[in-house]
Amino acid sequence: MPTIARGITYADLMFLGQPRVIATAVLQDAGGATLVDPGPSTCLDTLRSSLRGQGIAPADVRTILLTHIHLDHAGATGTLVRENPDIQVYVHERGAPHMVDPGKLLSSAARLYGDDMDRLWGEFLPVPERNVHVLGGGERLAVGGRELEVAYTPGHASHHVSFFDRASGVAFVGDTAGVRIGPERFALPPTPPPDIDLETWKSSIRQIEAWQADTLFITHFGPHEDAAGQLAGLTEHLDGLAALARTIVEQDVPGGERADRFVAETHRYLQRYMPEATAALYDMAAPFSMCWLGLARYWKKQGLSAR
Repeated sequence: MPTIARGITYADLMFLGQPRVIATAVLQDAGGATLVDPGPSTCLDTLRSSLRGQGIAPADVRTILLTHIHLDHAGATGTLVRENPDIQVYVHERGAPHMVDPGKLLSSAARLYGDDMDRLWGEFLPVPERNVHVLGGGERLAVGGRELEVAYTPGHASHHVSFFDRASGVAFVGDTAGVRIGPERFALPPTPPPDIDLETWKSSIRQIEAWQADTLFITHFGPHEDAAGQLAGLTEHLDGLAALARTIVEQDVPGGERADRFVAETHRYLQRYMPEATAALYDMAAPFSMCWLGLARYWKKQGLSAR
């Protein structure tokens, strides 16, 4: 596994056989291992193999930290706890009930992904309530031989938290700092439904900026040392794509045509910054069709519709 800092590495989960789409951070000390966002169950074999490569057995995993409960971040959690009932899971208070009883979460996801649910994500098993620890933001967690600060960072999801290890300067920020896959200095805001809130997201970005982290670790994908540039770019592109979605929402065209137009325009937007092949990877990590649904929902909640 690549190393971020002493005792902190990460695994490329090779989502659907593709590198640099989903990453899991691993914090390790003599007491065991902590995983940040273990990913979906479809990637468990890769995660296990990566852990074995570091000499980490399933029984060595002590803690799972979830930035939020979306399937690409949290889906494998219940399976890992079933294999090792000693694992303790930390998750925001709004997400915790869905980890214990994921029925509503899975029903909502199935409406978005349909027949692709199993192919993309695999099983999502419940986590016993005794293994779940609720976070609200403001806590300090002693895990992996470190003290992590916890911040509530909604905007992408109402149940999103981020973690900061001040000793190493690494912040684990899930999706709040965006998607950054290629070498280009570009951060794509992932905006799936139902929780997108632009002003709340910008407030969370400012909260992460206040940490003055040396490195941002993002699930899609990996560590980035230019934290200030990453967050500034995310804000720019959050505004840019939100404005694009607003323009399309206000157009008097059929709904399906609006979605197609947003996806096509987003591809063109990204191609200003990167080759098409790289833009396609962003579409894999944060499907543009899902980004449209989240932004369209946001604007409609603001009272906007076709003129």
